[in-house]
Amino acid sequence: MRWIWIDRFAEFVPGQRAVALKSVTLAEEHLHDHIPGFPIMPACLLIEGMAQTAGILVGEARGFAEKVILAKIKRAVFHRLVRPGHQVRHEAVIEHLTDAAASTAGRITCDGELVGEVDLVFSHIDQNISGLDFPEENFVFTDQFMDLLKTYRGQGAGEVSL
Repeated sequence: MRWIWIDRFAEFVPGQRAVALKSVTLAEEHLHDHIPGFPIMPACLLIEGMAQTAGILVGEARGFAEKVILAKIKRAVFHRLVRPGHQVRHEAVIEHLTDAAASTAGRITCDGELVGEVDLVFSHIDQNISGLDFPEENFVFTDQFMDLLKTYRGQGAGEVSL
């Protein structure tokens, strides 16, 4: 089972920027287990949502030709809690993109307020880990992730803001 921590893309500018949304609901079991009696979205899952948003952006920028994995969390700073009923907005921007890696800057907001700032580094593992054999299929960008992007692209050509 693979957990997806974003619901849909609201904006997607190939090679530049992506915005993904996640609605937080009380139906999510992890909210009850993290701090019993005080349901909040764990910061680690907010980071994962940003990694998924930015990772798809980085993968798409190179035509999904490489397996893109999270290599490093450069910075993760949080300013407020996210509770059930909130909608989280993950905004990712590509800062640098090379054959071997990419870095992204990210902002997480909720109801117009800054929740956190998450800057990430991704590795193109086919380019960076020589001597190791990886499966030919792209095990990073599964059908679940690709369906998120297809849904956004189905809204029309070019940049669309919702």
